[in-house]
Amino acid sequence: MSRRAISDAPGDRPTRRFVFVLLEEFTLLSFAGAIDALRLANRFLGYEAYSWTLAGEGGDVATCSAGCRVQLDCGLEELRHSDTAVICGGVNVARHTSKKLVSWLRREARRGVSMGAFCTGAHALAEAGLLDGKRATIHWENHDGFAEDFTEVDLARSVYVIDGNRMTTAGGTASIDLMLAVISQDHGPEVANAVADQQIYTSIRTDRDTQRLSVPTRIGVRHPKLAQVIQAMEGHIEEPVSPSRLAADVGLSTRQLERLFRRYLNRSPKRYYMELRLQKARNLLMQTDMSVINVALACGFTSPSHFSKCYRAHYETTPYRERGSNAGKSAEA
Repeated sequence: MSRRAISDAPGDRPTRRFVFVLLEEFTLLSFAGAIDALRLANRFLGYEAYSWTLAGEGGDVATCSAGCRVQLDCGLEELRHSDTAVICGGVNVARHTSKKLVSWLRREARRGVSMGAFCTGAHALAEAGLLDGKRATIHWENHDGFAEDFTEVDLARSVYVIDGNRMTTAGGTASIDLMLAVISQDHGPEVANAVADQQIYTSIRTDRDTQRLSVPTRIGVRHPKLAQVIQAMEGHIEEPVSPSRLAADVGLSTRQLERLFRRYLNRSPKRYYMELRLQKARNLLMQTDMSVINVALACGFTSPSHFSKCYRAHYETTPYRERGSNAGKSAEA
């Protein structure tokens, strides 16, 4: 990808500049989708309404998680007050959130620069304290670990969130939705819709849309009561609810609930619930520094030994070995 920096538009047509800060192992899809939306907006408007600069800690080259190398325009330099800095994260975001980056983010935020983040980039903003008291989002796979690490952030499961001069997205194509919202706000929905058409982006999502597919779509089963029970399970991981209560809440007997799970998911409600809890436990072990005991408690296990036994049976390793083998790693967004 070639070096790109656009000069301000002449006359009374101002250019809004985005400074994309590419962390190592950033997610290419989010960055590319966003920058292309800005390019198409310029094309439709007939002038350079948006410009962009690519920055990074080294100021030379950044490598995305797919291995592609992107030429940078500059390092972490002083920005204009009117700029919007966007942190593009991806794999191992905690490792790539350096002290230098955190200090730069805090300094530029104090100077009034607006801040945004794609994918796991929200971790860097939160590490700098720039999301405290703000609504924000992050990729669903990183949601549990982020929520444990940054309790001052009002974390949502939305595709994107705009809260004042802070913008965050969930990753993937969510950056396109965010840029379309920005373009619509700046130049009207006609321009945003024209950009979406050019990108063959037929369904523009809003900040009220959630990241993941609905439960029926995700599990491939369209049984309303089964979907309600699974949604209740996902919402009660730390304090599990008994199958009998889950069944009663949707107007079923325990036996009927057992039959539904066996028929559609080939497992018992108890087994399915356990798998959900262990999946969250694995995310926390891989993404946070929480102790194994606290991970167990956060996932509804009152006994560490029982947690370890269940974890070994499902993943064929212990929580302690999982933590050791994944030290310093973070999930991809």
